[in-house]
Amino acid sequence: MKKIIFPLVLVLIFRSCTNQNSNSGEVLNRRRVITFDDTPEKRPHSPAIEANNMLFVSGQIGRVPGTDKLAEGGITGESRQVLENLKRIVEHAGYKMEDITACTVLLSDIAFFNDMNKVYMEYFPVDPPARKAFAVKDLPGGALVEIDAIAAR
Repeated sequence: MKKIIFPLVLVLIFRSCTNQNSNSGEVLNRRRVITFDDTPEKRPHSPAIEANNMLFVSGQIGRVPGTDKLAEGGITGESRQVLENLKRIVEHAGYKMEDITACTVLLSDIAFFNDMNKVYMEYFPVDPPARKAFAVKDLPGGALVEIDAIAAR
């Protein structure tokens, strides 16, 4: 009897660890590309990728959707637009801003840090995500700020 039960237990453990998420019944390693109707088919990156109940959002700059123009208002205006763009993607993927667990902030000048933080705290007023912030030489399109995010369910 022991010879039959032990291999059966191993098979059941292996299947539960590798095939399915026990909470949702979803198959692990599922990957979903998050796009919008206006997302170009050929592009160097996707707006976001969902894998294993985690959402990886590409860096967002303060470009107003549907245009090639950065939001007006300097670092404050761009920071607000960046976070609106981030929110748009996160919610389109079925997540909430509260699901964001980590962000990386890139600033074209570290002197923008405090002004960006004021806007950032409007979007994450309670228990904000873990975060890194860096000053970099240049950002795409002459942007002043870029933020990426990781969300988890």
